[in-house]
Amino acid sequence: MQGLFDMHCHIIPGVDDGARDMNMSLAILKEEKENGVTDIIITPHFRREMFETDRTVVLERFLAIRKEARSVFPDMRLYIGCEFHSNMDMEQILASDPLYRMIGTKYVLLEFSSVHNKAYIKERTYALLARGYQPIIAHIERYPALARNIDLVEELRDIGAYIQVNADALIGKDGWGYKRFTGKLLREGMIDFVGSDAHNTSDRACHIGKAYTHVVRKIGKNEADRIFIQNPAEIVRAASERS
Repeated sequence: MQGLFDMHCHIIPGVDDGARDMNMSLAILKEEKENGVTDIIITPHFRREMFETDRTVVLERFLAIRKEARSVFPDMRLYIGCEFHSNMDMEQILASDPLYRMIGTKYVLLEFSSVHNKAYIKERTYALLARGYQPIIAHIERYPALARNIDLVEELRDIGAYIQVNADALIGKDGWGYKRFTGKLLREGMIDFVGSDAHNTSDRACHIGKAYTHVVRKIGKNEADRIFIQNPAEIVRAASERS
């Protein structure tokens, strides 16, 4: 049975600042299941000088958690992606290994820093589009250059980028400012994906189910299904066509 997707989370044990070990990975997956999630694209960080775990190690640990999950949560489907932190060489890095992309497709979950200005964000986004990639800008509510600047978000969507926001921002767990900004994006039809960005089961837990209910209440079930099911399913479809 098809349930909700979580297309941004950190569940692979010991590869970034997410799950520490297999027990925590399984605990997060249990919360995902309780939230109505059946399909998960796990997105370990890649960020120079911070998160540079060898992709071979990342893949090995992903396969281990997927194997474990199949015995505990047989109806859950796990895929491997990446949360890729922007840099000036990213076009070459992304081309070097499909594990830097979302299930090896053209989709790239693209992260920026709080210090990046709007010119840099726009230029790096366009650079990926020009190379044939499909950037999904991760947790767009976090960047001061874009916060409260809905016109720039619209510009990014106009040039072809997709927009992802975190579930916690939508439901107010990240503060009133983030809730207000993401609420405005929601009303304007500018959100393409919602991810939990789950790292653990405490302060950065999965709240996809609550976010889905919130979005249904605000803009209706059809639009909620587009954001939480249909759009991420397109990434899986693109991966199946590639294989």
